[in-house]
Amino acid sequence: MRALIPLMLWPVVWLGLLAGPVAAAAPCGGDFSAWLQGVKQEAAAQGISGRTIDSALGGVTYDPAIIARDHAQGVFRQSFQEFAGRMVPPRLARAKRLLAQYRPLLDRIEKQFGVPGPILVAIWGLETDFGADDGNFPTIRALATLAYDCRRADKFRAELLDALQIVNRGDMNAAQMHGAWAGEIGQTQFLPSSYLKFAVDYTGNGRRDLIHSVPDVLASTANYLKSYGWQREQPWGEGTANFQVLQQWNSSEVYTKTVAYFAEQLAQSQ
Repeated sequence: MRALIPLMLWPVVWLGLLAGPVAAAAPCGGDFSAWLQGVKQEAAAQGISGRTIDSALGGVTYDPAIIARDHAQGVFRQSFQEFAGRMVPPRLARAKRLLAQYRPLLDRIEKQFGVPGPILVAIWGLETDFGADDGNFPTIRALATLAYDCRRADKFRAELLDALQIVNRGDMNAAQMHGAWAGEIGQTQFLPSSYLKFAVDYTGNGRRDLIHSVPDVLASTANYLKSYGWQREQPWGEGTANFQVLQQWNSSEVYTKTVAYFAEQLAQSQ
């Protein structure tokens, strides 16, 4: 998963409920090229290879459109009934088909991690419409821009360095790394820090690919939830321990209730 970013609720972005464009505030990091040189030096000190640094950060420029999106976020105001009503019915039929299609894989994942298929398919559908819309923003540029900005510079600088670590270990190259405007990667939208901690090579090909590999995506999502205390064969409705685990994925109660509801609809169809 993605670790949550303070001041940001993904459904506002995902549903296009942003306020109108606003002018990006001037960054406080001084000259961008000089600032980027500091990032390169820090990356090298962390053991990231010169080849990775050059390939990932060479030619990276500041993107004011990213900052405009960040500053334009509004407050998520939809009720559970409104949000679930908008998100679940259009995806339910396909979710049922995917649940059946990937049943052997999901059963294997549940046996290993304890997280049932309906939960994983529900998250997959809500995050990126089952991988159809995982974002086309270049991750390195987006994170560099957000790290250069004043609002959460330390947060995003750490995520940028983690993204470089992902490239350095060979999971993907910088050109392949794309996703949401705030740096989330893959079909269930992991921030780089979560990618490093929880991504699983479930196909055994030596790479953790959360953009293209459905087995890696679903197993990594299960690994995330297990790591936060998911309880095997226990309910996940509001008030349960597993509901609290889902809130580690996204702290929005509306979103978490929607995941739980969506998964329950899928579980009843099995």
